Amino acid sequence: MTAADTTTALRREVVAEHRPRRRVRPATVARYAILVLMLVLLAGPLLWQLSLALKGPGDDLYAVPPQLVPADPTLDNFAGVIDRIPVLRFVLNSVVVAALVVGGNIVLATLAGFALGRLRWRMRPVATGVFVAALLVPLEAIIIAQFLLVRSANLTDTLLGVALPMLVAPLNVLLMRNAFLGIPDELEEAAVIDGATVWQRFRRICLPQVKGVVSVVAIFAFVGAWNDFLWPLVVLSSENSYTLTVGLNYLRGTFYDDPRLIAAGTIVALVPVIVFFAALQRYFMRGLEQGGIKG
Repeated sequence: MTAADTTTALRREVVAEHRPRRRVRPATVARYAILVLMLVLLAGPLLWQLSLALKGPGDDLYAVPPQLVPADPTLDNFAGVIDRIPVLRFVLNSVVVAALVVGGNIVLATLAGFALGRLRWRMRPVATGVFVAALLVPLEAIIIAQFLLVRSANLTDTLLGVALPMLVAPLNVLLMRNAFLGIPDELEEAAVIDGATVWQRFRRICLPQVKGVVSVVAIFAFVGAWNDFLWPLVVLSSENSYTLTVGLNYLRGTFYDDPRLIAAGTIVALVPVIVFFAALQRYFMRGLEQGGIKG
C-alpha cells in the first residue's frame, strides 16, 4: 500500500469517527410499530386460517402457544371440502352473481356518477344527498323490504334475486361522481364547441379519464358480492342455487365440526378474490386517487 493510499484510509476513518450518528426518532419507532401492529391484525387471521387448512391429524389445534407452522402439513383438508360439498356448483353460482353485480355496478354506477358529476340539472344536489344518506342505512334495516320486493317479483331462490339489490351501490356511485368531477372542464367544453352530444362526451372524453376508478368499482362490487352471506341465505332455499359462502355452511354440522375443513373452505373462497384483485391491482391505487373525496 502506498503512502497516498494510507493517507486516504486514515482520512476516511477520521471522517467516519466525527460523522454524526443518525438517531432513531421516537416518531419513527412509533410509526413502524403501528405498521407492524396493522400487519398482524390484517394478515394474522389469514395466516392462521391457512395454517389450520394445512394442519393434519397429528397437529394440536389448541396448543399453547399456538403453532403457526404445521408439524404434519397436508392437503387432505381441501380434498375433504370437495368431498363434503359440491364446491364447483357453488363456485359457479357465486361467479354468476358476482358477474351480474360487477356488470351492473360498472354500467349503472358510471352512468349515475356522470349524471351527478358532469350534467347540470335542478335536482342534482338532492339526488347526491340521497346517495350519501343511503350509505348510512344498514342492510339489516331494509332486508325485510328487499325480500318482499324480490318475492313480489317472483325472484326468490334465484341468482338474479340475489344480485338484484347489489346491482348498484351508493358508494360506487359517489366514487364515480368524484372521479368525473376531477376532469377539467376545458376538455368537455372543447367537445361541446365541436358539436359533441352528451353521450359522445361521456363515451369519448370522460369515460377514458376514469378507467382507474372503474377498476376500483369492479373490485368493490366483486368482493361485496362474493363475500355476501346474509342476503343469499335469506333469498335462496334450494341447495342447487346456493352461493359458495352459503354452501360452506354445510362444513359445520350439528354432530360434526372440523376447524380444518372450515379453514380450508375459507381459503377456497378467498382464492378468486385474490385472483380478481391481482388482475386489476395496477389500476387500483390510481383509481383510489382519482375517486378520492375532494374538499
